[in-house]
Order: sequence, then structure tokens, then C-alpha cells
Amino acid sequence: MMLAEHYARFRVSDRTLLTGHSHQAWPDVAFEAQQQAWLDAAQQVDDKWALAEAQAQLVREGFASLLGDRPANIALGQSTHELVTRWLSALPLRHRPRIVSTDGEFHSLRRQLDRLAEEGLTIVKLPARPVDTLAARLAAASDDRTACVMVSSVLFDTAEIVPDLGRVATACAAAGARLLVDAYHHLNVVPFDIGSLGLADAFVTGGGYKYCQLGEGNAFLRVPPDTRLRPVLTGWFAEFSELEQAGQGGGRAGAVRYGAGAAAFAGATYDPTSNYRAAAVFGFHRAQGLTPARLRAMSRHQVGLLESRFQRLDVDPRRARVEPMPDERRGGFLAIRTDRAQTLTRRLKQRGIWTDARGDILRLGPAPYMTDTQIEDAVAALGEMLELPG
Repeated sequence: MMLAEHYARFRVSDRTLLTGHSHQAWPDVAFEAQQQAWLDAAQQVDDKWALAEAQAQLVREGFASLLGDRPANIALGQSTHELVTRWLSALPLRHRPRIVSTDGEFHSLRRQLDRLAEEGLTIVKLPARPVDTLAARLAAASDDRTACVMVSSVLFDTAEIVPDLGRVATACAAAGARLLVDAYHHLNVVPFDIGSLGLADAFVTGGGYKYCQLGEGNAFLRVPPDTRLRPVLTGWFAEFSELEQAGQGGGRAGAVRYGAGAAAFAGATYDPTSNYRAAAVFGFHRAQGLTPARLRAMSRHQVGLLESRFQRLDVDPRRARVEPMPDERRGGFLAIRTDRAQTLTRRLKQRGIWTDARGDILRLGPAPYMTDTQIEDAVAALGEMLELPG
């Protein structure tokens, strides 16, 4: 499948973008959609919001399809942090002042939990590794003082898939705690189905910045049906139905009211341009037959090629080595542990090869628009860099 021609504005044929795990290129239809957002605003002015909501609904449908869920269970936001903090504000933290998580979560969650710990909440961070036992350890740590368990389904630094999260969901239900799964590094590169994973009662968050190719401003929170939570951090979009019943003068007197389920997690006035872009990209993926199963097959081939070519370099493992894990548990990128990760990233970019590093891990993330030749040439260049001093 020759996809590169659809990503001309990102020049994916002229440079090697091994940043598929972080920021994938956007197909050209996204540019056209952004222009349409501007034109709709110019034409419709404040009446543009009906058109914007139609785009938002297409985005909900896109995320729901990737999760095996219904669009009505999807709340949208500008970032996962916005949605997760809103979600945390709905939990009974006064009565259950304990949050269980891991030391392998992305920085937005790590930082927020560290700050909550400074305010007196009990934050339990279990070691993310070994991943094989993580679900069992999270389940065992859930008790009647636990408000929630928060865990990634794929670790952001190494791409290792966390198995058996359904076991955590069962334990949370028994303890009366909530489960939040961060699926950002899972969605659209490894198939994710809430039913088969045992996560029908779990909250799931993620977004479009990485493998979905949607760009910024497209995050979601999957809310289990029949959820009745009242976020303290709440936007006026969460009471649209109440405003319609009470008139534009304001909601009814008494307790602050919320929409049902995912609607309770709605925010406030936002820039709808991102939803135009996302809706167009979801449509492009459908037209090209880029299903999660097909993308997984392409990713496994590309990541496998990265690994096999790197192993052929026969690098001293004390200098650089592939992070070990079973192939079927490797997500959408190859993690290479080396104390020169930051330097290698800079030097590779000088050669037109874009990668990134997290600490001492060099991350190489292919994408469906890349060719095998680009991947092989990138690994050859990495081999040359590893021979250089410093």
C-alpha cells in the first residue's frame, strides 16, 4: 500500500519520520478540513456551532469504533489532562483518599499525582515492571479506601503492552473503586476492544496526537454507560439540556445539574478546528481500509524490521540494546536502551531522521506511510552514529 502520496504536506518521502509513536504525520485531507473550519466560521459566525457539533459527533464515532463502544459513551476534550483532572474531581476523595497507580505513567499523570500527594492524598505507585505481574499487583492493592486505579495499557517509554487489565477491573468493582485506563499508546496501533479486554465498566482515556494522526486538541474520555458522577471541575456544556429546559437565563435553582453519562464530562467553549481535522482523518482511514487490525499487522512488520536490522549491527549491549519483551507484547515502537539516547536523537535529526528519547531510551516509531527502505537506511545511520565517540 503506497500511502505516502496522501501525506505530501508533511514531506514523508523526503525525510524519515520515526516519530510515529509521538506525532504521526497528518494526511493532506486534514489541511483541507482546517480550512473548512475557518470558512464555516466566516460564513456562519456564531451559528457555526451546529456545524461544529456535527464534526464533534463524527469524532466521537471514530473513537467509539476504535474502542468497540458507542459514541454516546465518549466525552471529548482538548487534552487527556483536561479530562482526567475533571474525572478525578468527580471521585469521593474525601472519603477514599487513596489512588493506586504505577511508576510508568506519562508525565501529565505523574506530575498531577505528585502534586495531589503534596496536598495530602495517599498516592501508591507500584513498579510498572515486571509487566507480567502488574495487573495482579494493582488488583491486590485495591481496597475500600481506594478511590481509583490509574494505569496505562501500553507503557509510554518502552511500548510494552500490559496484559490482564480485566483482572484489575474486577478487583476495582469488588472494592468500589474506579478504574481509568490510559490507552494513548494502544489506540489505532494495537486493537483495543473494551468487551474482550474485560473493561466494559472501566473509564478509558486517550487521544489523537499519536497513532490516530488527528493532531492536537482531540482527546477523549470513555465513560461507562449509566455512570452518575458530578465533576467539581465542570464546564457549562455539561448542562446544555438543563439550559434548554430552563431558558438561556440559567439552570434551575438548587444543586448543580449535569447531563447523563459522558455528557457530565463536557467542557466549555473550545476551538472546533481540531474536530474538523479529526473527522476528516477518521474518514480518510476508513476510505483507505486502515483498520486497527491492518495497522497492527503493518506496525508489527515495521517494528520487527527495525529490531532485526538493529540486531544485525551486533552492537555491544553495554552500549545499546533493544528493550527485551515478547514480540506479541511490543506495541507501536522499538525501544533501545542506551546512555547516549539524547545525543543520538540530535545526531540522527541532522541526517533527516526524526526520533525521540525518554531518559536513556531511544524510541523509534514507524508509521504506515513509511517504506522498508527508509527504515533500513535509518538503522544503518544509527549504526554509524553508535560508532562515533561521545
